[in-house]
Amino acid sequence: MPRPPGHGPDYQVRRQKIIDTAAELFARQGYAATSVNDLGRAVGLAKGALYYYIGSKENLLIEIQSRVMSPLLSRAREIVALDADPLVRLRLLSESLLTTIFHRLDHIWVYEHDYRSLTGDALHTLLGQRAEFERLVRGLLTEAVERGAFRAMPPRLATLQFLNLHNHTYQWAKPGGRWDAAQLSREYCDTLLRGFGAPGAVLPDLEEKAAAFKRERPDLPLDPEAEWQVDPPAA
Repeated sequence: MPRPPGHGPDYQVRRQKIIDTAAELFARQGYAATSVNDLGRAVGLAKGALYYYIGSKENLLIEIQSRVMSPLLSRAREIVALDADPLVRLRLLSESLLTTIFHRLDHIWVYEHDYRSLTGDALHTLLGQRAEFERLVRGLLTEAVERGAFRAMPPRLATLQFLNLHNHTYQWAKPGGRWDAAQLSREYCDTLLRGFGAPGAVLPDLEEKAAAFKRERPDLPLDPEAEWQVDPPAA
């Protein structure tokens, strides 16, 4: 989103707060049902002042979608490129995705429900990002099949199972609640390994391998926005 000329030093702080508030309103009321006046009242700005920060209502939706997908996709590319077992990389990717969901619940709700309200290049870009993320997941699943860890299965169907298991978490997850991203990732990946495992395959102790990898690579936090800290090294 281009920044207007002549903005003061608090411009970005105020703008980020407006985006946060918009995500909360869109998640609660829906993008189409939330007016610019609604947002202006929520942040205490008249319509003209609000447009100074956001440009347009659709720009807010673009920014919310970008806050989800751009950092997540960047971190997913890093994880897929690691020199590690594909099952370990799937586990790391799982936790990265779930960490994003927990940190950005309102944004994820808008991302899942309102992306079709985007138009033109913005919609094309988002759909391309979603497709790339799916390709990264599918590539790891395919690699696990080729190495004999997973049974032969349709790659598209396996990818949908992985994504569906994770992507609906936003509907009930609560930060600070009973489960966190790491716990859910352990459970989800255990379910996937047991369901996808090839007959007779000796599956690794995935949690031990993933924990060891995180200790060896403290430079790779799984939070796409680097807010999450990896497990400390064992004493």
